[in-house]
Amino acid sequence: MARLLQAPPKFHPSEWDIAARMQCASTEALKSRSERMIAESQRLLNEIEKTTQKTQSDVNKKLEQRQEEIKFWKQELSNRLEEVVHETELLLTFKTRLKKSLESCKEPLVIAQKCLLNRQRRVGIDLVHDEVEHQLVKEVEILQGIIALLGRTLEQTDEQIRLNRSAKYNLEMDLKDKFTALMIDDYCTSLTNNTPDNRYTNNTARIEGNFVSPEDWIDFSNINVEKADKQRKNSLALRVLIDGILSQTANDIRKQCEMVNAAFRNRVKEVKDTKHKLEALLAMVMDETASQEKNIAALKQAIADKEGPVKVAQTRLEARNHRPNVELCYDTAQYRLISEVEEITRNIQRLQDALAEAETELKALSRQQLSLEEEIQVKENTLYIDEVLCMQMWESVNINNF
Repeated sequence: MARLLQAPPKFHPSEWDIAARMQCASTEALKSRSERMIAESQRLLNEIEKTTQKTQSDVNKKLEQRQEEIKFWKQELSNRLEEVVHETELLLTFKTRLKKSLESCKEPLVIAQKCLLNRQRRVGIDLVHDEVEHQLVKEVEILQGIIALLGRTLEQTDEQIRLNRSAKYNLEMDLKDKFTALMIDDYCTSLTNNTPDNRYTNNTARIEGNFVSPEDWIDFSNINVEKADKQRKNSLALRVLIDGILSQTANDIRKQCEMVNAAFRNRVKEVKDTKHKLEALLAMVMDETASQEKNIAALKQAIADKEGPVKVAQTRLEARNHRPNVELCYDTAQYRLISEVEEITRNIQRLQDALAEAETELKALSRQQLSLEEEIQVKENTLYIDEVLCMQMWESVNINNF
């Protein structure tokens, strides 16, 4: 209890003085450190402010540069997209021309095949592999070849249109991404320190795996542009090829049609000339037949006319054979009567031989007349097939340039 009530120790004045001086020294030192800290802080504030402003300015410039890059590639992509779309539209018109040309080849092919089928109805010697048939077969072969060529070209055109549309799709997707990126960078450029929408976000400064390098970014759009240029050039080359094919095939068909027309005209003229010659021969044979019939009638009449003289001569000989005794003499009259009978008999035989020969000739003339009439009918049938059935169909063929 006595210890608890003991008075606190008292210090010596020198200790108090030292303590006071120490407080002053400590305070001065603290003040000095504080002033240095304040100065350092101010310098740091100024330095960081300048660095922040510089960095922000640099970021703004980089954003602006990025915007310019995006705008450049966006314009490039837009130009290529417009070119590809235009080229695809042109190629679609060429596809229509191909389809029309392909469709137009079917009618001449059907007509040529019908003509070949109709010409199988020719008969006799006229069923010949003539120049008309040769040209018709050639026409069928040319048309079938052209149809196959146009079909392959149409398939190639469809494939090129698909490739053009694929390039168009890639350009559109790239453009869409560029448009979105440009809007985002425009928004970023518009942000300032006083923008009310500014906010803290976590983990935004971390680069994740789905980021691409600037080189890859440029390569991606450059590849799309190059693919578009390649397909546009391929499409242009294909259009030139199609134009040449359509022109050449139309010329080939038109040229072959003229060859068929010329062959038909020449063949019809040749058959008509032959028919006219046959008709002239028929008229001559008919005239000769009439003459021969008159000749046969004259021969028959001559033979009939010789019956009287031979009967007279034979009656005389028969009567003189009944002369009595020595009067049955082989005199000059008897000799002449016998000679007359023999002479008339020989002449009748000659007339009968001439009649038989004339009748043989008449039969030959009749057969020739029948043969000529049949041949004329064959020629008329051929003319009907070639001039009426085939040429009228063939003249309806119309070859157009598409």
